[in-house]
Amino acid sequence: MNTDARQSYQPVLGPRLPAANAALRPSPVTKAFLSPAAPEQAPRNIVVRIESENRLLLEALSRLLARQPRIELLHAEEAVTFCADSLLKALPDLLLLTSRGTLEDDIRLIRKIRITTPSVHIVMFSGLDDEVEFLQYVRAGIRGYLLPDASADDVLAAVEAVHAGKAFCPSSLCGLLFRYFEREATSLPSAAMQQRLGLTRREQQLVPLIAQGLSNKEIASHFCLSEQTVKNHLYRMKHKVGADNRLGIVQTCHTQGFLL
Repeated sequence: MNTDARQSYQPVLGPRLPAANAALRPSPVTKAFLSPAAPEQAPRNIVVRIESENRLLLEALSRLLARQPRIELLHAEEAVTFCADSLLKALPDLLLLTSRGTLEDDIRLIRKIRITTPSVHIVMFSGLDDEVEFLQYVRAGIRGYLLPDASADDVLAAVEAVHAGKAFCPSSLCGLLFRYFEREATSLPSAAMQQRLGLTRREQQLVPLIAQGLSNKEIASHFCLSEQTVKNHLYRMKHKVGADNRLGIVQTCHTQGFLL
């Protein structure tokens, strides 16, 4: 081989191998695995406010929740009657509410809270294990329901569940909810009845029960309404169909060809 040929010859070795010390140097991908992971942020505390006219219950709930590391307790102003607008001063995540005396007062307050501060979830303490009362609270907008004999674990479970976007109620009342929605689903309205007589879906659902002779109280219990709500429905129905009484409502619907 002549000198020119030797000078022009370059062996083909393939890709260049890294030096020994370079092979030990971590790649960017390796660095990502070797670097310590960023610490996870601790979950935000649950801000809770308790509103109760029962001083003993208020103190017991306050002591229980104050011991929980994840719960921040807002204290209400002393000797000030609670109103929905007061929540705007310091907005809680969750409101533990006890009955104000009557069901009508409670429902009115819950609806006001839902309008004024819709982000505040309500857990209701009720004085009675009453199915009709429970469903009316649910319809008004509560997210949790506790009975007077609820344990400390029940209270904490309700707070955690409702804050997580779930609902909470005693297991004895779960079946009631299913039965209620089943009745609602099987009582479908008639478009023809609404067009001819102007009766709403709820008013149409009342007609068969009126025909059976049920009292206002029995109808209210069937649909989990207040007795006054049923009276209001009947008053409007009589005006819509031109009837003088309950029997007239049934007769008018029957003459229009609606099966009861």
